Amino acid sequence: MNAPARPGPARLPTSVPVAAQHQTFLALDFGLRRTGVAFGTRLLGTASAQPTIRADGADARFAQVAVRIREWQPDALVVGVPLHPDGAPHENTERALKFARQLRGRFGLAVYEVDERYSTTAALEAGARDADAGAACIILEQFLRNL
Repeated sequence: MNAPARPGPARLPTSVPVAAQHQTFLALDFGLRRTGVAFGTRLLGTASAQPTIRADGADARFAQVAVRIREWQPDALVVGVPLHPDGAPHENTERALKFARQLRGRFGLAVYEVDERYSTTAALEAGARDADAGAACIILEQFLRNL
């Protein structure tokens, strides 16, 4: 006679979905030498500037992005995509889109792309000490308003 099977330990899900109102985001204002960074939550709808990433080359940039992702544990990333005033793409548009694709591949997080026209100008007009981080805040707050 076989002994009845004993149930094993309860299995917990490997990741628990985050309620929408508690989602967190890390925004990146991509640049070849400097990438502005901001962190924000959907609940508050605001962003806070973080130290700008200063790196030459993709490997150095992604290493610093990885540090920020480990530190902040965002649910998703937001990348600013530059466009001409009339909405037409330009050389940096494709660079930012490539950066967004690489973020998806490297970190496995959702990456949202946001039109970042005039974000640096707006950050400077608002008195930002770090225009890149200020632009990342504007990009993230625009994204959060549109959720």
